Amino acid sequence: MKHHSTDLLTQHVHALFTHDENGRIVTENDWQGRVAPRFYLGKTRGGIVWRVRHAMPEETERRLAAIVESEPQDLARPLHESRYLDILAATTSDVWFGPAYYFAEVRPIETNAILIDERNAFLLAAGLDDWIPDVPHQQPLVAVVEDGKAVSVCASVRITDTAHEAGVETLPDYRGRGFARAAVAGWAQEVDRLGALPMYSTSIDNIASQRVAQRLGLAQYGVDFSIGGRRD
Repeated sequence: MKHHSTDLLTQHVHALFTHDENGRIVTENDWQGRVAPRFYLGKTRGGIVWRVRHAMPEETERRLAAIVESEPQDLARPLHESRYLDILAATTSDVWFGPAYYFAEVRPIETNAILIDERNAFLLAAGLDDWIPDVPHQQPLVAVVEDGKAVSVCASVRITDTAHEAGVETLPDYRGRGFARAAVAGWAQEVDRLGALPMYSTSIDNIASQRVAQRLGLAQYGVDFSIGGRRD
């Protein structure tokens, strides 16, 4: 199914963050409610969506707004990145940037990924332990099992009624062997069965993650840029 890029970006933003009544972002939209970015800018070739954290001074928001108005609608890094950093007295170490994809079509790829719940979460204990507390909250959560343990996991780390965002991790010794691709494909099929749209975004520095998206034939519709907060 085809989607307009700006509609996809809007779904993406609502999956990423919780919002107050004025449309400002409050927290990351995860079960831990982690700190949201101070400034978020999403770009597509069809439009731009941007947000500020709820406690930002109005004067600072107005200064940002004046610059965003002249931001090109494309898939490149923000043209005015240095100006955003100056206004927020931030540095490049505070920046997140990367591509955003969606499954234009969820193909029934046969994988050895299995659903993980409280009954078999022990499979994560051999290196993917950090995911165990997430099991009740980030469903569907699937894993590829090899050598009697989960070696790659993909889960819904941001969830709305209409869209789920993927989070992926593969054990170092098992990378480059197709396990992440299998986990993401299995996860997408589970999300599709729920009637929601599987979405996938990553950092510009994470070449392996971008390669997974390419091998699954995902369509890039936009890019994410944010300052402050934390993105997982």
